[in-house]
Amino acid sequence: MTAHPSVLAALASAVLFGASLPLAKLLAESLSPVLLAGLLYLGSGIGLTVVRAVRDRSLAPPAMSRQQWCWLAAAIALGGVLGPILLMFGLARASAADASLLLNLETVLTAVLAWVIFGENAGRRVLLGMALIVAGGAVLASAGQAGVAAGGSVGAAAIALACLCWALDNNLTRRVAGADAIFIASTKGWIAGTTNLLLAFALGARLPAWPMVARAMALGLVGYGISLVLFVLALRGLGSARTAAYSATAPFVGAAIAIVGFHEPITGGFWLAAALMGCGVWLHLTERHDHPHTHAPLAHQHIHFHDEHHRHVHDFPWDGSEPHSHQHEHEPIAHRHPHVPDLHHRHDH
Repeated sequence: MTAHPSVLAALASAVLFGASLPLAKLLAESLSPVLLAGLLYLGSGIGLTVVRAVRDRSLAPPAMSRQQWCWLAAAIALGGVLGPILLMFGLARASAADASLLLNLETVLTAVLAWVIFGENAGRRVLLGMALIVAGGAVLASAGQAGVAAGGSVGAAAIALACLCWALDNNLTRRVAGADAIFIASTKGWIAGTTNLLLAFALGARLPAWPMVARAMALGLVGYGISLVLFVLALRGLGSARTAAYSATAPFVGAAIAIVGFHEPITGGFWLAAALMGCGVWLHLTERHDHPHTHAPLAHQHIHFHDEHHRHVHDFPWDGSEPHSHQHEHEPIAHRHPHVPDLHHRHDH
C-alpha cells in the first residue's frame, strides 16, 4: 500500500522525538531524569495550550462522549502518571543496558495488545516488518553496552510494567484519536508534567536557572508535544500497531543526529540497525490489505472530507467547505478497497 498522510505523520513524529533525544541527553547532564521529564512534558502542555488558544480563541474542551473521556483519562493515568513512576523506580535498580533493551518492549506490547485485545489485523508482512524494526532498536540499544553489570529482576520488572502502561496508553489513545489531537496531547503534557515535577521535588530536586528551564520546555514542545500530536494523527489513520512500528525508528534518528551533530563515532551496530529498520519500514510501506468488508453503523465526530465513507446529510447550514468536523452517522456499507485499521476500518477478519 502506498504511503498516505498518516504514514508521513508517524514518521515525522518519530523524527521529532528522535531528534530531541541527543538534546535531552545534554540537558540530562545538569538535571535529574525525573525533573527533566517533568519540564519536557510541561513544556508540551503549556505550548500546545497556547496553540489551541490562538487557533480556537477558546480553551473549551472538544465535544467527546463520556466513553471517550473515560478512555482518555485511563490513557493519561497509565502513560502519563504510572508509566513514568515505574520507569524511574526501575532505572534506579537496573543497568543502563537492561533498561535500553527493555524499553523496546513498548513497541512489541503495543502491537500485541492491538492485535490480541483490540482486534487490529496483522498479516505476515506487517509482523515481519515489526520484528525487523524492533530488532534494529535492540541493536542500537545494546551497542556499546557490553560489560555493564546486569540489573536486578525487580528493576527489570518495573521497566517492563512501565512499557505495558505505555502500550495500553497507545491503544487507549487510539480510541479517542478522532478527537482534537492538540487537546489530547496538551492534556497529557499538563498531567504528566505536573506528576513528574511533583515526584522530582519529592525526591529532593530543585528547579535550575530559568534559561535552563526555558530550553527544556521548548524542547518538550517540539520533541514531546508536536511529536505527540502527529502520533495521535497517525493513530487515527493507521491504528496502534503500525503507528508504534514507525515510531520505533526514533532511536535511529537520534543516533544519526548524534553522529552528524555531535560527532559521535559510527559503529557497525548503527549500520545494522539502519538496514533492519529500513527493511521493516519498507515492508510496512508496501503492505496491501484488500478484501470485502462491511462497515457497521457508527456515530462519531472527527475532521473529515465527504469521501465514500462520509456520504451523509447535515442537520445544520453548511457552506460546502471541507474538511470539517461535526457529529455524524455512518450507514452500513459493504465494499472492497485497500485499507488499514483507521477510524472506519476496525472490523473483524
